[in-house]
Amino acid sequence: MLPDASRRPAAPTPLVGRVPAILLALVVLLALTACGTPGAAPTTGPSSGAPGVSPSGTPGAGSAGVEPAAPGGLHPVLAAALQDGPRPPRGPAEAATQLRVTTDAVSDLATPRRVLAAAAHQQQVTYRTLGRRPGWDARVRAALPRRLHAEVADNVASRREFAALQGDYRSDELPAWRIVRPEPPARLLGHYRAAERRFGVGWEHLAAINLVETAMGRIVGYSVAGARGPMQFIPETWARYGRGDVDDPRDAITAAARYLRARGYTEPGGVAGALYAYNNSTRYVRGVDRLARVLQRNPRAYRGYWHWQVYYVSTAGDVLLPEGYAERRPLPVEEFLARG
Repeated sequence: MLPDASRRPAAPTPLVGRVPAILLALVVLLALTACGTPGAAPTTGPSSGAPGVSPSGTPGAGSAGVEPAAPGGLHPVLAAALQDGPRPPRGPAEAATQLRVTTDAVSDLATPRRVLAAAAHQQQVTYRTLGRRPGWDARVRAALPRRLHAEVADNVASRREFAALQGDYRSDELPAWRIVRPEPPARLLGHYRAAERRFGVGWEHLAAINLVETAMGRIVGYSVAGARGPMQFIPETWARYGRGDVDDPRDAITAAARYLRARGYTEPGGVAGALYAYNNSTRYVRGVDRLARVLQRNPRAYRGYWHWQVYYVSTAGDVLLPEGYAERRPLPVEEFLARG
């Protein structure tokens, strides 16, 4: 993300048709594809689980229905996500309720950290489901409060752009990656904002790229093109625009902003062209821009994106790659699942 993906590992800067790492595995993501039986829960690998971070126990008011509070005062959606993990919605009404409750929890600064993590993961799984359920769109929209219409529409549209970019590709192997805990959200946000002040590149676009490429830095590994680092730079581009360590979040984010400005981001009408230079795909441009729009409209959505986990779209379905996953070489997906 994302923010989920399964793909042929990828690179960032100029690579025509490149599929971002997170897309193949994630995504926050964004990123953001799904496979397997619609409505089925994601396949979880051994020792999986959402990291201990948090959403809010106070659901916001909405038009998707009023449910009794669960023990401890949590909304049932949050209580279930906290206790049992995320659950794909079984229909449009449930999807709308999940999105209302989790989005409000993510935006509420009083949400406990463990609840925030569970809410964000549930939000991600709901968006993954909606990405492949266009027939639900009208009913989900009708069940949502108007204040969430634009945010939900942008997240779903972004997911579908990345799903189309990935196409029907499914791998029977899991990647030779490590999944790590990214830098704390406040520290990453500081890197985005510092780069924005220095180069004039919106922090929202930098965060969206970071989510799409490596789920905010969760994915550690090389792409088939040799791209590396949280912003996925190929060596030639890093040599020209990078300073310091390509694997360091601050250095990589700064280099991404430097590159985007050099590609015309700050010029009138230049955002789309700069994003296209980063990854030569109009779907990539639209997908990243939709995520950035969400952040521009609601900066607190970043709290949710930071917690989105890494899913790899495989021939066995969506496989959650938890923090601690570490493989030196590609691993048959069935072998990984058998470990559980």
